[in-house]
Amino acid sequence: MARTSARSGSPFEESIGFSRAVRVGDRVLVSGTAPVWPDGFCDPDISRQAARCLEIIAKSLEELGSSLDDVVRTRMFLLDAGDAEAVGNVHAVAFARARPAATMVVVAGLLDHRWRVEIEAEAIVGSGPEPAPE
Repeated sequence: MARTSARSGSPFEESIGFSRAVRVGDRVLVSGTAPVWPDGFCDPDISRQAARCLEIIAKSLEELGSSLDDVVRTRMFLLDAGDAEAVGNVHAVAFARARPAATMVVVAGLLDHRWRVEIEAEAIVGSGPEPAPE
């Protein structure tokens, strides 16, 4: 079975030795994704952080022939349980059609002190819901 991968340009990809996402067959696994912009900026707003994580995830899925609609599982890691509603709202919008199995966990820390959320995803290519009839 062919294996392809996507890279996002994170400096951690080289130093840790990982890919942003890996596709084997019809399965795509997306690594824990942090809310970092290309210039290294990290917005302190939790909703913007969650949206940025999902934007990076969507791009890596698309690079590997998938989409957010194909996502069957997500995991959200939060530093503060008080952020659950804001992160959940962003997740709900992004996955309004796919409605994947999801886990939200509060953790003691993430790799960078500016990050308040990190998200990972799993997708099965072509498993997304059928488009609504017009």
